[in-house]
Amino acid sequence: MFSKILIANRGEIACRVAATARRMGVRTVAVYSDADRYAKHVSICDEAVYLGGSAPKDSYLRGDLLIKIARETGAEAIHPGYGFLSENASFAKACEEANIVFIGPSASAITAMGLKAESKQLMETAGVPLIPGYHGGNQDPEFLLQQAERIGYPLLIKASSGGGGKGMRLVERREDFIHLLESCRREATTSFGNDAVLIEKYALNPRHIEIQVFGDSHGNYVHLFERDCSVQRRHQKVLEEAPAPGVDDAMRQAMGAAAINAARAVDYVGAGTVEFIVEQRPDADGKVKMSFYFMEMNTRLQVEHPVTEAITSMDLVEWQLLVAAGGELPVKQHDLTIQGHAIEARICAENPDNEFLPATGTLFTYRKPEHSKFEVGNIRVDDGVEEGDIISPFYDSMIAKLIVHAPTREQALAKLDQALAHTRIVGLPNNVAFLRHILATKSFSQAKLDTALIEREKHVLFDQHPVSLPLLVSTAIVNKLVAEQQSKGTHNRLYDNDPFSQLGGWRAFSDYQRQFDLLLNQGEVEQGYVAVIKNIKFNTTSNPSNKDGQVFDLIIQAVGHEQQDNVIEPNLNRKVYEGSVEFNPTDFDTYILWLDGQRRNVQSWVENEKVHVFSEEGSGSITLIDPMAHIKGDTQAVGSLKSPMPGQVVAFKVMAGDPVKQGQPLAVIEAMKIEHTINAPIDGVVAELLFAPGDLVTEGDDLLRLETE
Repeated sequence: MFSKILIANRGEIACRVAATARRMGVRTVAVYSDADRYAKHVSICDEAVYLGGSAPKDSYLRGDLLIKIARETGAEAIHPGYGFLSENASFAKACEEANIVFIGPSASAITAMGLKAESKQLMETAGVPLIPGYHGGNQDPEFLLQQAERIGYPLLIKASSGGGGKGMRLVERREDFIHLLESCRREATTSFGNDAVLIEKYALNPRHIEIQVFGDSHGNYVHLFERDCSVQRRHQKVLEEAPAPGVDDAMRQAMGAAAINAARAVDYVGAGTVEFIVEQRPDADGKVKMSFYFMEMNTRLQVEHPVTEAITSMDLVEWQLLVAAGGELPVKQHDLTIQGHAIEARICAENPDNEFLPATGTLFTYRKPEHSKFEVGNIRVDDGVEEGDIISPFYDSMIAKLIVHAPTREQALAKLDQALAHTRIVGLPNNVAFLRHILATKSFSQAKLDTALIEREKHVLFDQHPVSLPLLVSTAIVNKLVAEQQSKGTHNRLYDNDPFSQLGGWRAFSDYQRQFDLLLNQGEVEQGYVAVIKNIKFNTTSNPSNKDGQVFDLIIQAVGHEQQDNVIEPNLNRKVYEGSVEFNPTDFDTYILWLDGQRRNVQSWVENEKVHVFSEEGSGSITLIDPMAHIKGDTQAVGSLKSPMPGQVVAFKVMAGDPVKQGQPLAVIEAMKIEHTINAPIDGVVAELLFAPGDLVTEGDDLLRLETE
């Protein structure tokens, strides 16, 4: 076994590899970029060496430098993780020439499986089922059109070197073939430097099912059963589970045998995944018949490998190290059995309601359910971040992987929903609520799976607001009052017996009444509200379970944007809620709220003026307006324009001296390979540009100055 390895990656997978290496007594060397100087993977490894700039090309893609660092630190092997150089044949070959073990397959195996067309020709020879299509070298457009006519529509044009959903076009009519072919080739050239394509029949109701395979240098092969990865957005996986629902033993054995044949065909050594497209067609009796076809082989460890570990109780990273060190696989095929059901949810920094736009920012709050880390457990969380970390624009948007394991799929679904309900993220958009919506759909809960599930269920997945307005409003107001009570002095003011030292609304001979202005975003619509809270005062005892004195009346009324006078009059249409609140004396982020006789456990955190509310039903946010933050002359609002995220300046749309109108595009920022346009918040004149195209900016940096009236 190795005494020391270098982990040529970052984030969650670097932490994952380091955890197993530590259990095996193997020392680890981390590498890091400028953006990752204080990252979690840097702190948990035994050593850490600086690579270079934040962009991958300046750091994690520098194979020559990685090999140099491995030599200098005495690392005998390099684990590439996934992404970056994990499927780079040239890097694997360079490691071999430097007498450093590449923890993965040989360069020849990576090359053989790297090009879609060539790999499918190889699989055809090996007897692996292929979906009808053309995978040859003749790329003449008219010839490809003839092949399309032979295959039949609908069909897919796919970049031969493609991946990640790029270089792919669905063609449903003959008339569209040529211009979609040209479009696909342009994207393939830009993304992969190769415009070669292949054509395949488009499978009906397709599912994405993959087989985990493993080979060693002694000629032994096993498969560790299948994973269903059909739930996808933008051709990227969202939820993965094992075993795949609806796959019987006969199909499982057939797919496993095909996957091992694929691995044998290239003398595969290490962990790999053979991906199949599964077509679902109803037969004459109305039953669904499933046929599987080879799609591609990923010559590395997959993001979703923890679900396989959960149902087999095996550590796949440990297997990788054993096999790379020349050892044999620790088990035979007959030793492997399926134990229960596992599901993985990818928690990402993105906005599902805005076409899954990636998000960057600071993890202001990051709380997880009770869990294990990087090892099999009922609830497991694999991540590479901590509360307070920055999700930068340079790398993948994934925050964490949440994996659950239970005896049945139904129990696993319930456990995953509960675990997501206790996941708290504040500071940037994320998909936690969206994942819960998927679990609640009939399609997913009843295992009616295919790659179009998200599109089919979009009416119950997007723009959902499970937290009620009264709960949002009352939590925001209570949070504000608690903060005021605690602001004076350092001791616990909530239970102070002296009413004159409290900052609440105590009155000697009258009711307490206080008004608040709030804004709620419902999709693209922003609605204003006025709320009046009456009669609330905090406990005057040290017993937090005593609710006396905490009862309140809450009056909420919607107001129009044009309304200037927000005073609630008795004769206006309004809703009065009766409520009470209890506090945890050791955790004032947590409340028990009673509203109209219903009990709610609530947690909340404040980010600027926005109050983020979490309950069992879901999460939501509302803005509680602080008048002091909007006084006339606020320089942040009218004197400057700040970058909302870390990123790179692509271009300015204006020059110094230009007059601008509110909403006019001013600058373009690139984050996570997606461009974001920054618009003028107010009319004015550009006084000065503070950066130039190509400059890197952090969140909150002033991009330019505006002169306004």
